[in-house]
Amino acid sequence: MTETAPRTYAAQGAGARRRPRPRVWRGAVLALAGAYFLLPLVASFVFTVHVPGQGVTFEAYTRLLGAEGFTESLLLSLGLAAATIALCLLLAVPALIAVRIGSPRLRPVVEVMCTLPLVVPPIALVTGITTVLRWGPEHLSRTPLYQTFLAVQNEKFPVVLVLAYTVLALPFVHRSLDAGLRAVDVPTLVEAARSCGASWPHVVLRVLLPNLRASLAGASFLTLALVLGEFTIASLLGFRPFAVWIVSISGAQARMSVAVSILSLLITWLLLLALSRAGTTPSTTAPAPSRKEP
Repeated sequence: MTETAPRTYAAQGAGARRRPRPRVWRGAVLALAGAYFLLPLVASFVFTVHVPGQGVTFEAYTRLLGAEGFTESLLLSLGLAAATIALCLLLAVPALIAVRIGSPRLRPVVEVMCTLPLVVPPIALVTGITTVLRWGPEHLSRTPLYQTFLAVQNEKFPVVLVLAYTVLALPFVHRSLDAGLRAVDVPTLVEAARSCGASWPHVVLRVLLPNLRASLAGASFLTLALVLGEFTIASLLGFRPFAVWIVSISGAQARMSVAVSILSLLITWLLLLALSRAGTTPSTTAPAPSRKEP
């Protein structure tokens, strides 16, 4: 018995050495993924800074801040993204919490309603919006709603784009928040807070939302990426956010348009990194108990 045990351990050790290490495969996969994403960015950056016959120049980036419409379109897209995130969360968070607590049977109905925009193409959505915007002023010109139709189409801040982006972002917001609510024992938390005398606003703001920080950050993450990259609806409705502005200058100033695209990626990554850091709670580690010497 004593002789076979070392042989068995030796055989197991030899088999473990023969198996491929998972770290090597992970490194190879990460290297391929990094090359797939970084090589086009590097090629685009080289295209913007290398001019045949002139060498390396950063003229495309120095002229970028002074380009007409750059600052206005970027601020407009950021404002639309902030308003869309706020409206999506105001609509989805109370509805999902109410369904989770009071009517669990309605969860499939809410899920179908929130995921329905994935079935409707954006071109069909913008066609319906255009039809409504044309129908409103013709039939409601003598009512107070006429000014409302004009206000939602204000070029400085088109509210109609916020409404359209909210519809497009609802599936992603619902998935993120639903996953967060499933990971938390909502009925127990609500019952404990209510038994201590907490009001419903206090329960939602001080008990449930802190437990949903990661889900809220994920929903904001996806909504921000969607708004900053959306082109079809804004272009067909005649507005000029950041994505439309990039396409509008691509024909006349190719290097500047590529430089703007690289800069927009950097801005998007920084904003998404800020949202992801906001959704992570700092981990607090308890001090280890001290050992008493005998």
